[in-house]
Amino acid sequence: MRVGVFPNRKWPFSESENGGFSELENDGFSKSSFGRTSIDYRELNKVTVKNKYPLPRIDDLFDQQQGAKFFSKIDLRSGYHQLKVREEDIRKTAFRTRYGHYEFLVMSFGLTNAPAAFMDLMNRVCKPYLDEFVIVFIDDILIYSRTAEEHGEHLRKVLEMLKREQLYAKFSKCEFWLKEVQFLGHIVTQEGIKVDPAKIEAIKDWESPKSPSEVRSFLGLAGYYRRFIEHFSAIATPLIALTKKDVKFDWRSTCERAFNNLKGN
Repeated sequence: MRVGVFPNRKWPFSESENGGFSELENDGFSKSSFGRTSIDYRELNKVTVKNKYPLPRIDDLFDQQQGAKFFSKIDLRSGYHQLKVREEDIRKTAFRTRYGHYEFLVMSFGLTNAPAAFMDLMNRVCKPYLDEFVIVFIDDILIYSRTAEEHGEHLRKVLEMLKREQLYAKFSKCEFWLKEVQFLGHIVTQEGIKVDPAKIEAIKDWESPKSPSEVRSFLGLAGYYRRFIEHFSAIATPLIALTKKDVKFDWRSTCERAFNNLKGN
């Protein structure tokens, strides 16, 4: 099967972006490619067999840590880049800049199966600790414990596991021994879960949508916090109707009321 027969558009990258490509190449994440064609990921994704591995529901993740008093958060360094691409598939990841052609030696952001593949990996390596003291969502790991003694032991086990599996964290983005932690757009404490105030402001400041795509974007953000909005589906019904195929976009008073109700909640 031929992939990438259409050449990519050339983007006018700046010198700083060129430095970024050099960093990727120096880190061993990409290599120069001088093939005759380059691949647009949109075209590659269209012909890629989709990985159906499910991403976990955020609600289910947070239900696990009730009663915990100590938290630590680990952010894996360039998560996707820690997975190597099969030798025979490297050429499919090619992209072109005015500085030359490059191919990814590791999994690149933008590939349709990247989230599912990495989630599968993390669930397998963290399996002994899931539902016990670890929550994992792609490249974010939350460790939770009821006592300080437990937390020290839990941290040791997770760090040893990461070392054994050769998964590397970005220390500057890791936080340890917290009583309150920001995780996946929520604030997690021993009292429970609440919405990150910054996300609340983003919803409150949202202007009335002017197209179906803008409605979808708003519903995507608001729906992320549906556990905190009573009767979310009923309130959002007029907005959901606007996103259906072949439905004319008509922003009526019922839509405005639903929009403001969701913002107010």
